[in-house]
Amino acid sequence: MAGRKLLIFTDLDGTLLDHETYSYEAALPAIERLRQLDIGLVLASSKTAAEIAPLRAELGFSHCPAIVENGAGLLAPHIQAGEASGDYAKIQSALNTLPDELRSQFTGFSQMSVEDVIAMTGLTREASQLAKNRQFSEPGIFHGTSQQREMFLKAAKGAGLIAKQGGRFLTFSFGGDKAEQMQAILAKQNNETFSIALGDAPNDIAMLEAADIGIIIPNPAHDKIKHLAGEDNGKIIRAFKKGPEGWNLNVLKLVEDHSALELTKNKD
Repeated sequence: MAGRKLLIFTDLDGTLLDHETYSYEAALPAIERLRQLDIGLVLASSKTAAEIAPLRAELGFSHCPAIVENGAGLLAPHIQAGEASGDYAKIQSALNTLPDELRSQFTGFSQMSVEDVIAMTGLTREASQLAKNRQFSEPGIFHGTSQQREMFLKAAKGAGLIAKQGGRFLTFSFGGDKAEQMQAILAKQNNETFSIALGDAPNDIAMLEAADIGIIIPNPAHDKIKHLAGEDNGKIIRAFKKGPEGWNLNVLKLVEDHSALELTKNKD
């Protein structure tokens, strides 16, 4: 870790943001410490560019890229939300080619009203409108049986779609994930960056495993992440506290450990 600049990648809902309230208040001490030390924070979420851009600015990290829609897209530094992507219409078309008896069991964001999104997520009306402003992926809820779900996923794969299960939604895209986007960002740093990733759901596993250190944030709202191989050698850590409180404690500790190592190295 010593001699390498830190860069932190974090999931949002259930990780940096409280699963129920979407507040990051409990993480403010660590966020402020990152700003003081000029440590980058890359938001990596299923949220859209339209949702993430104002949050990134509010947190004070507009100079950092952000990974949007579960890694299906990337939001460059210092911009708001990108132009509409043709991928979204193509995803709708691909879903609509699936057998009616299976397709009818999946309700995507494109089929939901703003009121539906509010009821399902607890987001404000403004935030729900931003959540529907999609470019690269289609999240939704599958209402059928587990057997129908398996058939639906198989049919979707045959249509060229990639499915990912997040904390709340089943999301379809044409590929790309948080880990791939993280590695692309790190590749531009000439391997001089030490990466820390935090997440709470199965769709975060690849990112956690690809980072130098991954931190699993517990989330009682869904099944916990299974035991990962990196936990056996300390490359992956499980936080004891959930949401932004666990995020805060673990980020502060790792940042201070890094600062102590740098201080020792400079003295030598």
